[in-house]
Amino acid sequence: MERLKHMSLRRAFFLLAFCGLLAAAVLAVLLWAGCGKLAAQYPLGGVTIGSDGTITQPPAPTPEQWRMLELLEIIALLGAILFPAAGLAAAGTLFYRWKLKGPIVLLLEGTRRIQAHDLDFTIPAVSSDELGQICAAFEGMRLELLKTNQELWRQAEERRRLNAAFAHDLRNPITVVKGSIKLLRQNPTDGQTLDRLERYALRIEQYVEAMSSIQRLEQLPLKIGEVSWAILRSELEETARLLAPALEPVLWGPEAGAVQVDHGILLTVAENLIGNAARYARKKLELTLALEGELFTLTVADDGPGFPPELLQEGPKPFGRLEENGAHFGMGLYSSSLLCQKHGGTLRLENRAEGGAAAAASLQINCKP
Repeated sequence: MERLKHMSLRRAFFLLAFCGLLAAAVLAVLLWAGCGKLAAQYPLGGVTIGSDGTITQPPAPTPEQWRMLELLEIIALLGAILFPAAGLAAAGTLFYRWKLKGPIVLLLEGTRRIQAHDLDFTIPAVSSDELGQICAAFEGMRLELLKTNQELWRQAEERRRLNAAFAHDLRNPITVVKGSIKLLRQNPTDGQTLDRLERYALRIEQYVEAMSSIQRLEQLPLKIGEVSWAILRSELEETARLLAPALEPVLWGPEAGAVQVDHGILLTVAENLIGNAARYARKKLELTLALEGELFTLTVADDGPGFPPELLQEGPKPFGRLEENGAHFGMGLYSSSLLCQKHGGTLRLENRAEGGAAAAASLQINCKP
């Protein structure tokens, strides 16, 4: 049975059909022999010539005996016809029960649940035949649908959080702008009010630009290509010198070979993490490149005060600022997190035991565009 379970559908059907016909042939032969044995018990009539030439005439069968002989002959003929048909029918029934019924039930139930928008189920591996492969493909489709739905839900949730944060942080600047307009109506020549109005208008413009940048990041296509470690090292060292000229940047990582990543996304994430570390670091800035399995990781560490507990617990949020700064809205870590997710990785934040903060951006090197 277990061996039959892993046979192809064609081989399994031929095997069951052969066994059914073989069993039918054996039964037909036994029935024919049995009928012949019963018929031999009745007189057949005719004449008998002995070895010495003597001719004798055996008794003829009675009408009832003739009818019984004819019935035995009919039974033998029907057995030769019906037993093979019954053998094929039995083979088809067993073929359906052992090879078709289970996968068909699973596929129908899976289709019904998907139509009901329920993806919280699993199609088990029933066999290695053609229907088993269809079940495996169906399970792969279910997983892809589940992954897509989860990603859409995550994007919708992130968009909801983004809109809420955007509306919340715009409320105060808009209130100030409204108040400044009222003051200007009372005194159109008030220079301080004009300066305040200009500053807050610029701040609102920066908010809108930050919002637009996130939308562009979500629509940014992946462009996977080969980048050598030497080029990455030189670019990261140059970025660290430009963004943190007062610090002592140190870079650790491979020097020979290459890695398959989106070069632009990697540099954008690196600039965000280095720029964020440069604002809080005291003297040191450490960059570490590593490749473990299918994950490329860039870690940026500093000797500053570390990340706040709420940031470590809840993760980067849109417009979540660590300090009041009109030029920065806390979008660096958040956009880096989005880019890492787009590249099949994550952004991990932690405070080091020896002091300072560390941000590790991982990118999946075999991520499909």
